[in-house]
Amino acid sequence: MKTIASVLSIFRPVRFLVVAFTCALILFSNAFPAFAIDSYQSKPTEGTTQLLDIQRKTDEAAKEPPAGLEKVQKESNKGLNEVQGDADIDQQKNPGNSQTANSVEENVKNLLDKVTGKK
Repeated sequence: MKTIASVLSIFRPVRFLVVAFTCALILFSNAFPAFAIDSYQSKPTEGTTQLLDIQRKTDEAAKEPPAGLEKVQKESNKGLNEVQGDADIDQQKNPGNSQTANSVEENVKNLLDKVTGKK
């Protein structure tokens, strides 16, 4: 029991540093929650046009009786789906724009090669 007490008394200054570091980490993580400076900064009015168009279509659909199969297929063939149409289709990931992307296995292999010094 004396050995445990002596070991704990040795770590008293270190314990203070750990508590101080933890408090500083909590303070800074709350003060600066996201460093999104380099990411895309959208404009407040950018999505308004698309949303208004979707809202208009929703209002029209609510006033009409349920759509038939032909109408649903016609609307769905215009883009990603019936509601979204082709909105943001250029930002979606698909096999055509993902040919140069690395798989998870490749990323792990590259990381392990770097860690072990093979690369």
